[in-house]
Amino acid sequence: MSLLCYNKGCGQRFDPDKKQDDGCTYHPGIPVFHDALKGWSCCKRRTTDFSDFLSIAGCTKGRHNNEKPPEPVKPEVKISSDKKDLEDLKPKFNEYIIQAAKPVDSIIRPSPDEPFVRLQQKVSSSLKQALEKFKLSAENGPEKTEEESDEIKVGTLCKNGGCLKTFVGPESNEETCWFHPGVPIFHEGMKYYSCCKRKTSDFNTFLAQEGCTRGNHLWRKKDTGKKVVPCRFDWHQTGGQVIITIYAKNSIPELTYVDANSSVLNIHVIFEGDKEFEQKISMWGVIDVSKSHLNMTATKIEITMKKSEPITWARLDLPPVQVEETKKNGDADEDCKED
Repeated sequence: MSLLCYNKGCGQRFDPDKKQDDGCTYHPGIPVFHDALKGWSCCKRRTTDFSDFLSIAGCTKGRHNNEKPPEPVKPEVKISSDKKDLEDLKPKFNEYIIQAAKPVDSIIRPSPDEPFVRLQQKVSSSLKQALEKFKLSAENGPEKTEEESDEIKVGTLCKNGGCLKTFVGPESNEETCWFHPGVPIFHEGMKYYSCCKRKTSDFNTFLAQEGCTRGNHLWRKKDTGKKVVPCRFDWHQTGGQVIITIYAKNSIPELTYVDANSSVLNIHVIFEGDKEFEQKISMWGVIDVSKSHLNMTATKIEITMKKSEPITWARLDLPPVQVEETKKNGDADEDCKED
């Protein structure tokens, strides 16, 4: 008769008569959930998806175990009129001080005009190999694309982000284009554009979001030598670091750089030959530039920044300054002066 193994991460049935020292693959540690990452204390693999966490294979081999873990013992409650006895029956908890995110106003921020320092690059071998292949394919000659033609073909999709309209004829030029001038951001399961921040967890709903800016359709990208394109990026944090991940393939180390001071990042990425991505971020917190760097791989770039204080950041960037409200208040003051 087969028995159920109660080792964490196994859950298989086994024959107790066949004793195998390495028949079970399990996790001897405990589950760890931190900053949306899920994993086991005994191994280094982490994931943001709970179903992926449940399917993480065990890291240790040993014997199967058919002993069910003991259930927590409930204390017996005795009815007593004595207040002292009732106080003794209350569960005791260890007190821990949890440091919450400080308000932006309470953080001592250095001037954003501080001198910028170029962060150190670490280039992986996978990126070097990918660039060699990319260079060989480019030497064979570029293929002609529809972008080189002056004619706009029927069915051409608008190049503005978030616009799903296609060219059906000259009358399409008279239509109003609703698009997203910002970049798509994916963070902790939520998806949104940086320009309007309408968050959703469903990818199809995210793709169907109507643009927040009105303009003209863009049927052909302007040829400026470099193609300025939006690039998907994400971020997460640990107790002492903030990591920004930029999903750019085949980035060129000689043309890619990140300049930073204590509170501002200037990101400049050239990837896939002629694609260019730029982003300026006024950070929510303060970093130690001397202990920050970027790792470049074949599929992405990771900017690892050391926090100057081990506090939790409420967000990556500072909230936008309410310029219009400040201006209105200033106009109101002027009106008061005139009165």
